[in-house]
Order: sequence, then C-alpha cells, then structure tokens
Amino acid sequence: MLDLSYNELLGALAFVLAGLIVYVLTPFMAGFAHRVGVVDEPGDERRMHLTATPLLGGLVLYLAVLVTVLLLVPFDGTIKAILVGGTVITAVGLIDDLVEIRPLVKFAGQLLAIAAALLFDVRMHTLSFPFVDDALHLPAWASIVITVLWFAAIINMVNFIDGLDGLAAGICAISAVTFGVIAFSLGRNTTGMVAVTLAGSTLSFLRFNFHPASIFMGDAGSMFLGFVLGVLSVQGVMKSTATVALILPLLVLGVPFVDLFLIVFRRVRRRVPFYTAAQDHVHHDLVLVAGFSQRKSVLLLYVWCILLNGTAVAMAQRSWPATAALGAASLLLTGFIARLLRRYRRAAAHSAGAAEAAQTNAPAADDPQEPAASDESLGETRPDSL
Repeated sequence: MLDLSYNELLGALAFVLAGLIVYVLTPFMAGFAHRVGVVDEPGDERRMHLTATPLLGGLVLYLAVLVTVLLLVPFDGTIKAILVGGTVITAVGLIDDLVEIRPLVKFAGQLLAIAAALLFDVRMHTLSFPFVDDALHLPAWASIVITVLWFAAIINMVNFIDGLDGLAAGICAISAVTFGVIAFSLGRNTTGMVAVTLAGSTLSFLRFNFHPASIFMGDAGSMFLGFVLGVLSVQGVMKSTATVALILPLLVLGVPFVDLFLIVFRRVRRRVPFYTAAQDHVHHDLVLVAGFSQRKSVLLLYVWCILLNGTAVAMAQRSWPATAALGAASLLLTGFIARLLRRYRRAAAHSAGAAEAAQTNAPAADDPQEPAASDESLGETRPDSL
C-alpha cells in the first residue's frame, strides 16, 4: 500500500482537478472560438496544419492552473507571481493571437510579467556550479538581470516549439512532472503542487491538441506555460544550494534549449532577426527535411525529452548509475538526431541544387531545337506525409 504524505495526496488531487477542468472546458472553448472566428488559418509557410483550427486553448490552460492553485495550494509569493505574472502574459499572448502584435511589443509584455515575478521575489539569489562547493551569491542587480534573461529565454523557447500538434503541451507536461518530483524531494511543496497542476492540465490538453489537433493553445498558452515553467525552475531548483542546481533545469528543458540555440545560430548566420518566423526549427526539420510524419516527429522528441528529464531526476536523487545510464542514452539519441538531420539536410540541399541547375540549363520554351526539360527533372523532393 502506498504511504503518501498529505502534500503528495494534495498534489495528486491538484493533478486530477486541473486535468478535469481542461477536459471539460476545452470543447466549449473550441466551439466558442469557432463561433467568434478566433481560428488559425493555414496561410503562410510556417503553418503546418491544413484546416482552420480554433485558438483559445491557452485560456483553458490558464484557467485550469489558476483555479486549481487558488483552491488547493497555500498562498505565498510563488502563487502570487503566477497569478499576477501569469495573467499579464496570458493577456499579452491573447492579444497577439487576436491581432498579431509586433515582436517588440510582445517582448515588452513579457518583461512586465517577469517584473511581477521579481516583485514577489521569484529570482535567483545564488548560482551553484558542479564540482564547486561554494555557491556564488549574486548582487541584486546581477540577480535581476540573470532572472530576466532566464525567464525570457524559457518563455520564448516554449513559444518557439509550439509548431507541431501536441509538441509544446507534451514537452511542458514532461518537464512539469520532473520539476514536481525534484521540488517535492527538496521539500518545496508549494512549487511541487504547482508543477503537478501544470502537468495535469497539459496532459489533459493533449487529448485535444495531439495530431490531428482540434484546438491550439496559441501564444496565450505557450507563453503562459513558459512563464510557469520559469517560476518552477527558479523556485523549485535554482534556489537550492545543491551543486547540480544549475544543470538540472538545463536538462529538464534541454529539448527547447537546443532548438532555441539552433534557430538563433541559423538566423544569425543568415543575417535575419532571430525572432523571425520560419520553418528552421528541429521539429520542422524532422517533418519537412527528414520526411517524418507529425506524430512520429513529436513522439521522437518526447523520447528525447524523457531521457533528459530522467537524467535530471537521477542526478537530483544522487543515483549515479542511473545518471550514467540515462545520460549515455540521452547523448546517443542526441547524436542520432543530429546525424539524421545533417544527412537529410545535405540530401535536400543537393536535390535543390540539382533542380536549380537543371532549370538554369533548360532551353528556352521557344527554342525549336531541343525539347523543354521535363517536370520530373525540375521537381524538388519534398515529404508529403504530415
């Protein structure tokens, strides 16, 4: 028989309640979005869906988390930060879903939400490094700057990975479970209960958001999830004096961090703004370059995320054999994905170059001497399975 503490039982209740709220409200929100015309139309190159899909799923996630924490979680600075900052960032995301505001305006809204977190002392006071016994105590200005950068990175990288059905919700669910396990193990029960609340809501949302999605979370949802994960990482892990306190969030959020690094690198190399919308994310490569289906791509990224999160849990529990095994598996899968994408990118580039050369060398249409090149010789190989 399980011997659960009061906080663990309360956490289980929070998980179920948040999931139930999402399960009940999402169909109504999808119908409402359809009626008022708040849908995402497939119209530009970054869209991966083929039919108009209702937005406003993020409002359901927001309501589920807020109602659950207000009913079940003790009221402290962490909860105040989520209530105030989460409301601000959800409002900013909702406005962007409705009228698509400029990136700088959206970023200003993110800073306002982060300022609310700072107001309730959700910030990094120290930094602990591996293999170093003493933690680095941050002066106030450095604490604020590093916290702002950390929050902004997490908010935007969750927003960036929301490009395939179920990807952002699943990654956030896995990360929330891990943050909850670590927080409870450190005695940070409030943070742990918020984490399992987020896990319950996102897992339930996958019922409607996994491919083929019947509703999207929109920027309101992705930025809200990113903000809450930022709070969880700071309050549940990074305020710890453990020597692995800095490594754990990087592992838990490893998949979105890798994606963020790659797109910034690629866009800087192409000399375009890093916030420009494009199909150069890891998940886009898996579908458009490697030819995987949406489901297969998302499931592969889930497995990658689970291995990294398992490594983080094992490290937090100081289970070094498990850490070594899961860490090795994570590295192997990371290498496999990198080699896979590199090989397919080279093949795609070669195919595109051959097509361009064939088109350049093709005779003019009115040249009677030689026939025009066939469609087959000019065609570019593109996957058709989504």
